[in-house]
Amino acid sequence: MKIHEYQAKALLEEYGIPVNRGIMAENSDDISHAVKSLKPPFVIKAQIHSGGRGKAGGVKIANTTCEAVQISGDMLGKTLVTKQTGPKGRIVKKLLIAECVDIKKEYYVSMTLDSENSCIALVASGAGGVEIEETAAENPDSIIRRNIDINIGVRDYFLRNIASMLGVDDVAGFIRIGRGMFELFMEKDCSMVEINPLVETPERALIAIDAKVTFDDNALFRHPDIAGLCDINELDPKEAEAGKHSLNYIALNGSVGCMVNGAGLAMATMDIINAYGGKPANFLDVGGNTTGDSVAEAFKILLSNEKVRVIFVNIFGGIVKCDIIAEGIINAIKSLKSDCSMIDIPIVVRLAGNNSEKGNELLNKSGLNIISKTLMADAAKTCVLLSQESLK
Repeated sequence: MKIHEYQAKALLEEYGIPVNRGIMAENSDDISHAVKSLKPPFVIKAQIHSGGRGKAGGVKIANTTCEAVQISGDMLGKTLVTKQTGPKGRIVKKLLIAECVDIKKEYYVSMTLDSENSCIALVASGAGGVEIEETAAENPDSIIRRNIDINIGVRDYFLRNIASMLGVDDVAGFIRIGRGMFELFMEKDCSMVEINPLVETPERALIAIDAKVTFDDNALFRHPDIAGLCDINELDPKEAEAGKHSLNYIALNGSVGCMVNGAGLAMATMDIINAYGGKPANFLDVGGNTTGDSVAEAFKILLSNEKVRVIFVNIFGGIVKCDIIAEGIINAIKSLKSDCSMIDIPIVVRLAGNNSEKGNELLNKSGLNIISKTLMADAAKTCVLLSQESLK
């Protein structure tokens, strides 16, 4: 789960990491309050879940209060298009108005998961203020990477060594920041804590003037306060709707809609569609406790994508029985047809596992536009052929 910069900086402050003063604004009254409460010059930053805001016009400097009000008013409601948003862009609904900071030097510091080594990786660079991907491509030798054993944590000597390699003057301040980042990472079940840039002022103070924090979705049940920070306006509407029904959905660009139970099977399903020359329209894991209601909602989400030309339902019956799933599929399709005639594209269903024979028998006798297959490869090939024919 992602959060906005202003939320990330508030969390950093909670863990003793200094940040520049700033106020979030959503309307003209908020803007007026912010510019009166802060000291010029100001930096006005669009709050969207995307990097590259500056290049897209989402970060601007205002030297006076009047200029800040004008820039902020112009930025609110504007659509920003960055490398990460895609061509449709994102509408700016929130701003962070903050006080500018005199900068002597910029650094990059982050902590992220290293799944290969089962640890947290600290990544740092003296080239702050730019995307770390650019630094990795243009000057990889400037990047420092060290693994952190979670059983030991970060020790002062470890952070002192990093500070020395970066050439940081305020070593004690860097140690406090490193400790705070690690505590935040561990206590809030983060997947990344990034400060970019961490700046050194002419007075040798270290301040985080931009930050990004993301969290492990699977751990949000332990952190209702963090879950409450999610901005649904930043989510894909289909993904937000899927979340309401405990469905895991990610939109893609293909024409084969996928409905699968289990993340591993969902990945395999997308792979085999690609292998036969097709393109999946989505990742959709309906989970192990699939019900008729969840199947109906999944169909609605898939069909809301106008690019979908065929639906591939790939279910392995383990905890749930395939005949129960088949009944859910049939009832869902009948319900959607009677409500709004939503389903007018072919549906290919592959059932395997517990009571799969009964399930396939129900599908074959349903009289609906359902193509029942027993082999995953056969089902995938059929979906690809049908999607290609409909696109001709």
